[in-house]
Amino acid sequence: MKTILFYKTESGRCPVKDYFDNLTDTQAQKVAWVLKLIRELDYVPSNYLKKLVNTDGIWEVIIDIGKDTFRILCFFCDNELIILTNFFQKKSRKTPIKEINIAEQRKKEYLNRRKPNG
Repeated sequence: MKTILFYKTESGRCPVKDYFDNLTDTQAQKVAWVLKLIRELDYVPSNYLKKLVNTDGIWEVIIDIGKDTFRILCFFCDNELIILTNFFQKKSRKTPIKEINIAEQRKKEYLNRRKPNG
């Protein structure tokens, strides 16, 4: 079973949790269900989790709720640890480059903070 953590800024802010807290109950339940699926399955179907091409190891959690499409970007750390970096409502077919850049920056910050003396 994988462990899923929310990325925290150096000041302790948790952007994914902040976004999650503003969802409706129905939306929050679906997001929790998809994250549970990702945590528990060895093989996660690509309609729930897929690696984004041309990124620095960024993955996209896919949550479709009726007409609403949500995405959580994340990365794997030590194979069984998933760090959720940012959460947004997707309005077009392509994942916004701005969101990918945020995820890559947060990944770099997270990994630098994990290093001894880093």
